Amino acid sequence: MSRPAQIALLALVLASYWGAYQHGRSVERAVAATVSANRDSGDRKAEVIGERAARAEEQRRAQAQEEARAHAHEQHQVADAGADGADAAGQRLQHDAAQFAAAVSCAGPDTAAIARGQAATRAAMVLSDLLARADARAGDLAKAYDRARVAGEQCQQEYDSLIKGS
Repeated sequence: MSRPAQIALLALVLASYWGAYQHGRSVERAVAATVSANRDSGDRKAEVIGERAARAEEQRRAQAQEEARAHAHEQHQVADAGADGADAAGQRLQHDAAQFAAAVSCAGPDTAAIARGQAATRAAMVLSDLLARADARAGDLAKAYDRARVAGEQCQQEYDSLIKGS
């Protein structure tokens, strides 16, 4: 074989190797691009699923808090109705005590008996006033206790709903 033929053959062999090399690189790039696209698609899918799960959890928590608020509102109404009933009963009791204090007297010709009757009337009036004050304070304390109890139960329900979802 002549020297130019050998060079031509060598060039042909090198060109075929170069072509095979370039084809391998393009196939490798295509595979890498496919793998990258699949990974990116999976990442986007996982992100969408995560967002949906986070939104669902957020909605579940918001609904649980709203239910706890509604339950607390109902309990406040029940407590207020009970307080109104207790206030009415306390007013009746105060009215009866005031009537009793006004009715306490000892009528008669004896001045000592009249003085004792007046002292008893004053004592009954003082006791009636103390009863009214104590009843009013007890009502205030009961209302404060009811509000604190309802708020505490609402807080506990909201906390429990958050913990259950975690």
